[in-house]
Amino acid sequence: MENKQTFFDFAAEVGLTKHLGGINSTEDLVELCHIGKSRYILDVGCGVGVTACYLAKKYGCRVIGVDISEEMIEKSKKRVKKEGLENLVEFRVADAQDLPFENDLFDVVITESVTAFPEKKQKAVQEYARVTKSGGYVGLNESTWLKVPVPPEIIAWASQDLGASVKPLTSKEWKELLEKADLKIIETRIEAINPKDETRGILQRYGYGGMFGVFWRMIRLYIRNPEYRQFVKKVRGEGITHKHLDEYFGMGLYVGKK
Repeated sequence: MENKQTFFDFAAEVGLTKHLGGINSTEDLVELCHIGKSRYILDVGCGVGVTACYLAKKYGCRVIGVDISEEMIEKSKKRVKKEGLENLVEFRVADAQDLPFENDLFDVVITESVTAFPEKKQKAVQEYARVTKSGGYVGLNESTWLKVPVPPEIIAWASQDLGASVKPLTSKEWKELLEKADLKIIETRIEAINPKDETRGILQRYGYGGMFGVFWRMIRLYIRNPEYRQFVKKVRGEGITHKHLDEYFGMGLYVGKK
């Protein structure tokens, strides 16, 4: 079987993770989920640990970040050590569909562009609810189809940019996942995606110094990895976004209370 690398494999190698809406959507989740100093937070699909460290540094809360990628977790551990947040943040490898935590442990569980990946999305959301305390919050920032049916070329774009395993849902479907996990929907926000805003969000998230390091690692990866060169060539040929993307594809914030 071909061992084909995906966008997220390449992202892990260069130390980059992204989620829809950038830092602004993270701040929206902070507000909606009442994240503060006394809170214990689980960040599912933490990537290279940017959000977990951001929450701990800005709000003083305790955070555990989990990701299915060992490489992402190794980079997260380096980040938390570099930022001196070992007393507030820890990371471990874990699957969203089978979280290694006891029931009713966290005040808040958040995901940012993560729950569109698992095949068993309902099981993942039920896991989020299981490990959340009574009265706690589950907040999702997830890719959302704004209308259906979705044209094949838009689905193909999503497969290229987000990864073949990503399956966005409609807002109704996302809310149903929360409701079936016995969570009360308290907020839903849907927005179209603006590529320029997304680019600005990545820069805001990592800063100029951080992005310089990412670009330097991308150049080195391009030089040594032929599969990455093919990926870049494909993106250049097919375009970064589809001209009708904003009609069909967007982001949604979905917050439920246990």
